[in-house]
Amino acid sequence: MMNLDHDPKLLGFREEVRSFFANDYPKDFLAKVAAGASLTTPEVRKAEMALGAKGWLASAWPKEHGGPGWSIEEQYIFDEELERAGAPTVTPMGVVYVGPVVYTFGTEEQQAQWLPGIADGSVGWAQGYSEPEAGSDLASVQFSAARDGDEYVLNGTKIWTSAANHADWIFLLTRTSQEEKKQMGITFICAELDQPGVTVKPIISIDGKYHLSQVDFEDVRVPVANRIGEEGKGWTYSQYLLGNERTSYARIGGKRSQLANIRAIASEVPTGGNRRLIEDAAFATRLSAAEIKVDALEITTLRVLCSVKDGGAPSNEASILKIMATETAQEITELFCVAAAEHGMRKFADSVSPEWTGHSSFAAPGVATYLGTRAQSIYGGTNEIQRNIIAKRVLGL
Repeated sequence: MMNLDHDPKLLGFREEVRSFFANDYPKDFLAKVAAGASLTTPEVRKAEMALGAKGWLASAWPKEHGGPGWSIEEQYIFDEELERAGAPTVTPMGVVYVGPVVYTFGTEEQQAQWLPGIADGSVGWAQGYSEPEAGSDLASVQFSAARDGDEYVLNGTKIWTSAANHADWIFLLTRTSQEEKKQMGITFICAELDQPGVTVKPIISIDGKYHLSQVDFEDVRVPVANRIGEEGKGWTYSQYLLGNERTSYARIGGKRSQLANIRAIASEVPTGGNRRLIEDAAFATRLSAAEIKVDALEITTLRVLCSVKDGGAPSNEASILKIMATETAQEITELFCVAAAEHGMRKFADSVSPEWTGHSSFAAPGVATYLGTRAQSIYGGTNEIQRNIIAKRVLGL
């Protein structure tokens, strides 16, 4: 296990990162996140370029590819402090997903073309995996990439595409041939979104926000040079990417901050009430259980990170983390709604003064977070699929 609390070097690093978010990071973005508001595209770029200017955006990248070359411990501390500060979550499609694929499997020309803009935050990326008929069964993608000389002609639809509204580029799983085994014949291709034939259609989610899109391609031509690796081997690259994606859900610092906020709310007597919610045995038990789950998630995350310290990628352990992280996140947001409702119901039932500024003022962003978090157990490969992976590949059932 990693020792993060007693190493003087790591303690100094933590203070450096904490000081940056306290003193140098744009305060207006912290305020918007706290209020549950979405950042505009220019704000997303500015927030990520603030980290990129420090060389901190691509926090897990090695130095030779434009990252800070941090140890696993430093990467973990950085993520924890970013969450603790309430900073906008780094859009993972570039730095967490496609960037490592490019520097692991891409050519030198592709690395020179794409990595600098990802690392400094100036170029946004989206992930084109799911399709209307290929969600959890990702190997069934039918998005077509037909070879025509030195180009591919792209046709098809990608859906539930996160961050396409902020993106300049998209990486795609495409079908370049029909094979008996459906995982074969899939090719990994990158395309610019601002070109003829590409249409980005907003999908407004249940929380009223626009962070998902449907992306249609009609006879869109991209150079063969935009293909990562070999034709027909895209499934291999996608599995490498998904391992990184599923371990990115842990967000321990954010979960601890949420739990501390819930405990604070539950420890106050609501206006017009006569006891604290924390005195309710059922609620207190659920809250303590959630705190224990975060402890277990942290330990499991550290174990996985230790296993990949030498540059490897997480394997089947990523499925375990994905289930733990997403289900714990959902439980935490449910607890917040219960705690906020206790204050809100008292407020309206007892007709207290309109000047009352208790915790229900945070209910709106809390409910938005609750609604958005419902999707966590679906995206990145549903939790049911993850359980199948664990059963087959880990337990051998």
